[in-house]
Amino acid sequence: MTAVTDRDPTAGEATAPDSAARDPRLDPAAMRRQYRAEGLDERDLAPGPMTQFGRWFEEAALQDLVYEPNAMVVSTADPEGRPSSRTVLLKDYDEQGFVFYTNYESRKARELAANPYVSLLFPWHPMARQVLVTGTARRTGRDETAAYFRTRPHGSQLGAWASAQSSVIASRTELESSYAELTTRYPEGEQVPVPPHWGGFRIAPQTVEFWQGRENRLHDRLRYTAEQDGSWRVERLSP
Repeated sequence: MTAVTDRDPTAGEATAPDSAARDPRLDPAAMRRQYRAEGLDERDLAPGPMTQFGRWFEEAALQDLVYEPNAMVVSTADPEGRPSSRTVLLKDYDEQGFVFYTNYESRKARELAANPYVSLLFPWHPMARQVLVTGTARRTGRDETAAYFRTRPHGSQLGAWASAQSSVIASRTELESSYAELTTRYPEGEQVPVPPHWGGFRIAPQTVEFWQGRENRLHDRLRYTAEQDGSWRVERLSP
């Protein structure tokens, strides 16, 4: 007769490591920073979000506290709603929105072609600040794309041709061989044509939130929301 024993329902399942045994420096639950920055008041905001973004961007860049203040996380979703995120570099901004450049055959570009809704995040942690944007993407015109492409370093221009962004490649050697062939075809000083599969996206904002870290996690969150008449509504969000 076979004995019946109680089975531990967690047997065979992965368990979290004992946080008490962790080095405190490596324990996410123990990692805390107390933000003591000045607050963000509605009375101090610019009338529109792009002007306010310009103020904060200028501070982030000129105070030299943030490594690559133009780095932003771009989040997209495929037609089934499955999200993906990556960090890209902001290359322009104006009243029409935020601009970045990419390969139009990359994952993010293909997702934006099918679903133009996008979010941006500027994580300016050393300043205890974030800017969060939601909006819609559209391609920049070819003249605008070409004008920016001409400002890129020669090596970056060749890189736009060498990389079939987001596609699977056999090895690093394959990528470097493609780049080497291009350096022969277009040596330094010779004009590199703009790749037809490469260009920009402009994100027209629908909401722009300015997040300022405060003491005791009572952060300031002020959000601009676009109205149909072209004006902006400002709301304070609970942290």
